[in-house]
Amino acid sequence: MLNVLEPRHQKLAGATTLEITDITADVARLDGFDRHEQVWLGRDTARGLTAIVSIHTTVLGPALGGTRIWPHVSFEAGVIDALRLSRGMTFKSAIAGLPLGGGKAVIIADAKKDKTPAMLEAYAEMLNKLQGQYITAEDVGMTLADADFLAERAPNVSGTTKGGSGNPSPFTAQGTFVGLKAALRHRTGSDALSGVRVGVQGLGSVGWSLCEKLHAEGAVLTVSDLDVVRTARAAEKFGATVVSGDAILSADVDIFAPCALGGILSAETIPQLKAGIVAGAANNQLATAEDGMRLVERGILYAPDYVINAGGVINVAAEMAEGGYSVGAVSPRVEKIADTLAAIFQRADREGRTTDAVAETMAREIVEAARK
Repeated sequence: MLNVLEPRHQKLAGATTLEITDITADVARLDGFDRHEQVWLGRDTARGLTAIVSIHTTVLGPALGGTRIWPHVSFEAGVIDALRLSRGMTFKSAIAGLPLGGGKAVIIADAKKDKTPAMLEAYAEMLNKLQGQYITAEDVGMTLADADFLAERAPNVSGTTKGGSGNPSPFTAQGTFVGLKAALRHRTGSDALSGVRVGVQGLGSVGWSLCEKLHAEGAVLTVSDLDVVRTARAAEKFGATVVSGDAILSADVDIFAPCALGGILSAETIPQLKAGIVAGAANNQLATAEDGMRLVERGILYAPDYVINAGGVINVAAEMAEGGYSVGAVSPRVEKIADTLAAIFQRADREGRTTDAVAETMAREIVEAARK
């Protein structure tokens, strides 16, 4: 593995105020740590940056994962988020058959109030030091314009408009859509959506695009989002029923599609679900490892998040393919998400295991084979 920072604590040369520290040993005790190769802290007080870059593994290739800007309640909460998300990226890339490892960055800040050009410039300096080890792209709080800004200053940025493939959200939404239909087919024997009630939590780029696809095939939508303008538009365009963030969990729907932040499925929320299927684009939907079994006990079919939402990373990875980027090459791989989920559902039934446990086993088998 490329060790890009020596010594363990390094202040960069020149006038920069950025300091980067290897905090791997310090965070090994935290929930979500799973043989992570390295975890870096980038801090620049003068420019308002506190960034955690978590590298889960580079066994299959350089670690790819978006940068999330989010005002976590504590530094530890931000680290745990990065640890869990980077591990999920390893599993996502492995199951999707991509030559990439898993990484994730979390900038602890409010994207609406704290994000400044100076902060992003400091983060770009950090990305430059991680060339060969980490490749980033958009995530919550990080826009396409932000990615373009970073790409002008660091080469290890994907999903941009300038030489990249642009916003990966439509591909994430398409993969989620075909994965949702695969879950419906496994549960009912048909993937016809006409009259099927779907609750969509989160109307960002992915959630909105998913609603468009569901509405086009006749699904009956119930939606929630913190942005009342978005929910009003959904009511007008899709005839959707609008409910609060909490009420979406207990909405009388057939399928629940979480497309906001993670940790939504827990011991407290799972008993509220009326849906027989959970199939959405949010990362880290299970709050704990036990929640997969809680869903099984309720008779709910779960589409593992890092399998169903892999369309975006499949698209970003295509930028690195020999011969250059081609949408025509991406779409068939995104469509195969349905086949992968069908195989997971069948194996889970055959082995009497949860779908998330089966998906993790499959991903770890691929990584361990590569280690040998």
